[in-house]
Amino acid sequence: MPDEMKQIRNFSIISHVDHGKSTLADRFLELTNAVPEEKMKEQFLDMMDLERERGITIKLQPCRMEHEGFILNLIDTPGHVDFSYEVSRSLAAVEGAILLVDVIKGIQAQTLANLELAKKQGLVIIPVINKIDLVQTPVKIEETKKELAKILDISEQDILSISAKKGTNIEKVLEKVIERVPSPTQILPQAKIMADKPFRALIFDSKYDPYKGVIAYVRVVDGQINSNEGIYLMASETEAKIKELGCFKPELSPQNVLSAGEIGYIATGIKEPGQVRVGDTIVSDKLLVINNQVKSLPGYKEPKPVVFVSIYPENSKKYGLLKESLSKLKLNDPSLYFEPEHKEIFGQGFRCGFLGSLHLEIAVERLRREFDLELIVFSPSVVYKIIDESNKERLIYSSADWPSFFYAASKSRQEGGKEIQEPYAKLEIITPSDYLGKVMKVLDEFQTKYIGTEYLGPNKLLLIHHCPLREIITGFYDKLMSASQGYASMNYEILGYQKSDLKKIEILIAGKKEEAFSKIVSKDKAYPEASKFLKKIKEVLPPQQFSVALQAVVDGKIIARETVRARGKDVIAPLYGGDYTRKRKLLEKQKKGKKKLKEKAQIKIPSDVYLKVLS
Repeated sequence: MPDEMKQIRNFSIISHVDHGKSTLADRFLELTNAVPEEKMKEQFLDMMDLERERGITIKLQPCRMEHEGFILNLIDTPGHVDFSYEVSRSLAAVEGAILLVDVIKGIQAQTLANLELAKKQGLVIIPVINKIDLVQTPVKIEETKKELAKILDISEQDILSISAKKGTNIEKVLEKVIERVPSPTQILPQAKIMADKPFRALIFDSKYDPYKGVIAYVRVVDGQINSNEGIYLMASETEAKIKELGCFKPELSPQNVLSAGEIGYIATGIKEPGQVRVGDTIVSDKLLVINNQVKSLPGYKEPKPVVFVSIYPENSKKYGLLKESLSKLKLNDPSLYFEPEHKEIFGQGFRCGFLGSLHLEIAVERLRREFDLELIVFSPSVVYKIIDESNKERLIYSSADWPSFFYAASKSRQEGGKEIQEPYAKLEIITPSDYLGKVMKVLDEFQTKYIGTEYLGPNKLLLIHHCPLREIITGFYDKLMSASQGYASMNYEILGYQKSDLKKIEILIAGKKEEAFSKIVSKDKAYPEASKFLKKIKEVLPPQQFSVALQAVVDGKIIARETVRARGKDVIAPLYGGDYTRKRKLLEKQKKGKKKLKEKAQIKIPSDVYLKVLS
């Protein structure tokens, strides 16, 4: 086995969005004949229709190729910041990474973020510049090489120039992978000892199959296992019998044995999704754990969701199906978080946590497509934190959790020593200098704090700002792209909680508080947000037989108001001619009737109004 391990190369492709990862993976598949020519198609490793439609990679995808006697295990990764957890898991299963940079766009925000992830894993970095077929003169290539060489602290001669679309210099990249990426034996020099050890593998991804149960994607660290053996999952303490094992070519390809250093899959036969967890260790025998002969492998740091949203089935009878669907989706997307929730208007649903707004959007679309669910999805929010007089923390997931003592005057708050905190993020934006002015205007609009500027090249800047996370998830990306005509890029990381001056806006409809419409905003934005929200409610709320007052209240004071006009009825239409006093009596009678109705009536807000306002 050690001799076979010397021929294995495990590597990933990392880059910013749209820099050509999937196209480069296509060329690798063609060059190594991993996929028959008649089956080959663009973005072959993007297995989901959603990935092809959007032109982005969402899920990591492993693939085994063979080239000049070497076994090359490639893991294609996403590029968007919301899927960085996918990238970190794939990098933990390999020894090297191809850092791909678009020669036209140069180094972008997620290029730097993914590079940092690779460095933390101690991976060998192979720098590659892509899309040289789009360059008219070599000057641009040299500029991008200088940028990349500066960041990696290497010579420009060590950077390969390719065209993944045209297939230019693709073989040189594979040669560089074979030459520079270490085999598992080089990473673990005691290969013979490792080969003789009991079987041990790390789960880095999984998916659900109705016939084979949960299929675990694994990196084998020690020993080997046969297809007819049993397994034991250490974290969930679950025993199972292997239904099938094999490698990715790139479809699931069964084989009899998985050995140390290899990347493959194990069909566990387990039908309960929660029993197979990403980051768990699989061993061949429970007795090895009981006798303390094997220890669990270092898993993955649990991702913390930063964006929360309530999701309910349109048909309340499909609550069970939604629960089952979320469990299966979590297998394939371990960064997804969910817990049961109940709203009086909509019944039972779930409060779900995501790593960003795109992650939320993709997950909801997958639930709709893959599980045929019609969903009610509310507006996203972040988690706030309350510090009370005893310095105890309380998490605020929605405006309904906002404690009543914050309705009091600011003086009593100060006396009580209470504090509101919200999550802040370090925002990194890379932009051409031509768009600096417009980008700065967007940053000012979203309450960001300037930290610093770095020059990545003669015409490219890295802007570093701090800002509340809630600002980033509410349309920031779209405005940034609009201001820079698509040339800017962004990345962010959570810094932690900081003190903020926040207010809860309460909405009164005909004097009655509607908690579902309440929201938390910064003090500076309370009035414009309240005014905007009331206008939205006014547009969708059906008119009554009497006028309805819509009011926004902050700290017990009305700060904005709109009025839904009464539904008109022409009571004098039947009259023809006659004295004006007859018309006047009818109008006065109508006015008194509406006044009595307004005093006694209870307004019932249709569920579709909640949907239009909150979704």
